Amino acid sequence: MGMENGWFYIAMAGLLLQRGAELILARRHADWIRQQGGYEVGRSHYPLLVGVHLLFIAALFLEVTQGRAEPPHWWPVPFALFMMAQVLRIWSIHSLGPYWNTRILVVPGRSPVVSGPYRYLRHPNYLVVVVELLTLPTAFGAYFTAIFLSVLNLFVLLKFRIPAEEQVLMTETPYGEEMEGRKRWLPRLRQK
Repeated sequence: MGMENGWFYIAMAGLLLQRGAELILARRHADWIRQQGGYEVGRSHYPLLVGVHLLFIAALFLEVTQGRAEPPHWWPVPFALFMMAQVLRIWSIHSLGPYWNTRILVVPGRSPVVSGPYRYLRHPNYLVVVVELLTLPTAFGAYFTAIFLSVLNLFVLLKFRIPAEEQVLMTETPYGEEMEGRKRWLPRLRQK
């Protein structure tokens, strides 16, 4: 049994509310980080990241409401993965506390967070976004959005975002020694 169209609008409203709340939280955290002597890097690629997320929302909405997208009979599988990613998102945000942001903001000399999911992964929040962009559209049968935006997002992450973030963390913090041995994407489940 497939999902009714109403579920799509509920999911979109939830996604928009979540993203709006995150932007408010990010702005508050950015102010705090700057008060701690922090600064931003990667400003030039930030519009690309924002563009990917806006395009994702628009493409998903259009493909489902104007296209012929229909949820597959196995929609609970990608939807469950999407919901599990939300748990990881909340855990990541909570673990970083006031250091979590949508921008790359660094406080020189501060040790990186190595608790929560950061105990196992360098970039759990980026993994969340990768999973979201693939699974939510798939749950609604929006396969073009799932594939195109996933590829575009990975390009922006791997070409611009992660290199910029890791470079500044390596030069301004003890990130290299703290994150040694932690995988970027797939967790290491056992500690030495």
